Amino acid sequence: MEYFVRAVRGLSTFFGFVAAAALIAACLVVCDMVIERYFLRASTVWQTEFVMYSIVGATFVGSPYVLLTRGHVNVDLLPMYLGHRTRLVLAVLVSVIALVFCAVLAWQSGEFWYRAWSGGWRTDTVWSLPLWIPHITLPIGAGLLTLQYVADIACLLTGREMPFGLKPGEGQ
Repeated sequence: MEYFVRAVRGLSTFFGFVAAAALIAACLVVCDMVIERYFLRASTVWQTEFVMYSIVGATFVGSPYVLLTRGHVNVDLLPMYLGHRTRLVLAVLVSVIALVFCAVLAWQSGEFWYRAWSGGWRTDTVWSLPLWIPHITLPIGAGLLTLQYVADIACLLTGREMPFGLKPGEGQ
């Protein structure tokens, strides 16, 4: 189990860097777009689409890293007033529900990606980007998020991590 958890954390971290690189690329392309449009009076055919797809893709593939680092919004009012055992049950229950949702999302978005890839779908713009490229970020992100939830549940059940980051006796 240790190897699985380390591998999933490594993948989540790697894709966190990929998401950061996509956001940096989007910022650089926006700067390029401003220069080309307003100073050079040139056409910006592909930049807007690239920025949109990069930001959305970064959101999807970066989500496992956000879960890994607990960077998401977490309301811990209820867990603060629960005992350790009840916190653990609540954390596992919530994680299992999220895991099921992410697994279904990964499966369904994978089928959608496959349709875009096998059907040769393209954007209706001059750039005519193959849609399988931006669509692949959702099944990758949701699949990795599913794996990250499996690793988190394993860490909760083995005592490697405390539910909601609260030690026994803390809060209450």
